[in-house]
Amino acid sequence: MHTTLIRSALFVPATRPERIPKALDSGADAVIVDLEDAVAEDFKVQARANLQACLEANPEARVLVRVNAPQHQQQADDLALCARYPGVVAVLLPKAESAAQVELAASCGKPVWPLIESAKGLQTLPEIARARQVERLSFGALDLGLDLGLMSGTAAAQRMLDQARYAILLHSTLARLAPPLDSVFPDIKNPEGMTRMAEDARDMGFGGLLCIHPSQVALIHAAFMPGPEELDWARRVLDAVATGGGVYVVDGQMVDAPVIGHARHVLNRAGVTSA
Repeated sequence: MHTTLIRSALFVPATRPERIPKALDSGADAVIVDLEDAVAEDFKVQARANLQACLEANPEARVLVRVNAPQHQQQADDLALCARYPGVVAVLLPKAESAAQVELAASCGKPVWPLIESAKGLQTLPEIARARQVERLSFGALDLGLDLGLMSGTAAAQRMLDQARYAILLHSTLARLAPPLDSVFPDIKNPEGMTRMAEDARDMGFGGLLCIHPSQVALIHAAFMPGPEELDWARRVLDAVATGGGVYVVDGQMVDAPVIGHARHVLNRAGVTSA
């Protein structure tokens, strides 16, 4: 299983190349340069040229690239660019709906993060999760909601989308992938809502979230960072295990394998390597 800590993955449009260095300096765990949804059809070629110029001017930069969707006429050129530059560390594949599409994206030699955002993508999720070069799954709730005809923003729609989240988590675990990333929170002027969504994603088992504005990065990281008491508990659990013996009790609770696993997970969320 891949263990790289990714709590935030920040989109930046390739039509705004001056924003790419700013995104890289935002503190986000990953930066996704977007050649797809954020780029109008007439600007696809220019967007790719912008990304190429940025990679050549900043060879130390490391980015993901959201290429155009399968069957889009520009995807082959997007993948060819990704193959040429070591600064592209992974491909975000939008509207992923089959293992064959993932295999094609992987032909550029980079890990693939399929974006599940359609009914068909959800249906074929088991095969997508097991496709070659898949590193982690990600979720596009807005597009999936549109495809399913959900009433955006309602509690009923949220219940349906949470079932999709469960499926993404389930198949990430079965395929031993890195923890998946939840969908974007579109209201950049609502930090309270962003925080609630990040906390929900954390509690559901997601590794982090996709995001669309640098101001969201710190909110996501704060939501995923364990509090001092939780970190202290996790350290004391693992310290007790390290002393040896067969039965451990911490704060009146018997420490068994699931408790030890949870303690390690807490430290991993904090970026602390545990034994």
